[in-house]
Amino acid sequence: MADPDLSDVKRRMDGAIDALHREFAGLRTGRASAGLLEPIQVPAYGAMMPMNQVGSISVPEPRMVSVQVWDRTQVGAVEKAIRDSGLGLNPVTDGQVVRVPIPALSEERRVELTKIAGKYSEQARVAVRNVRRDGMEMLRDMEKDGEISKDEHRLWSDEIQEMTDAHVKKIDEVTAQKEEEILQV
Repeated sequence: MADPDLSDVKRRMDGAIDALHREFAGLRTGRASAGLLEPIQVPAYGAMMPMNQVGSISVPEPRMVSVQVWDRTQVGAVEKAIRDSGLGLNPVTDGQVVRVPIPALSEERRVELTKIAGKYSEQARVAVRNVRRDGMEMLRDMEKDGEISKDEHRLWSDEIQEMTDAHVKKIDEVTAQKEEEILQV
């Protein structure tokens, strides 16, 4: 009898949490973060490139992000990409450095951002549940093919459920932490 390979199930659940972290990095909290500008695409050299491939992103002050653009001809494109990103940021150019002051968030905007964070975490929970469903189907198929017994099926199902519960708990913790960060004045 072969044991089912649950490492793929765990890897996919971990992937859902990693995706959630990436989504949260782009959510503005009123504090400067290099992750805020990383997803922005800049039209450079005939292609769309991520911000971190056209310049160095740094956080010199708590409410300021700066981009040291490597190629002087791309400064205008970087500034325009930040302005058009929909993040509500207004960059200021100083030579080859684009400074982006992070304005304080209004209470209304904070509540809106917590709702968006909630949507992201629900998407992550759904992804984890879909992985659980796939794992349960794999066990069901293995039992039907005679590779595992009913008792083993129950044991492995319990293990997949424990894995799911742990990942959902982790998502809830990360979400609570992000919401606290957003609501912090």
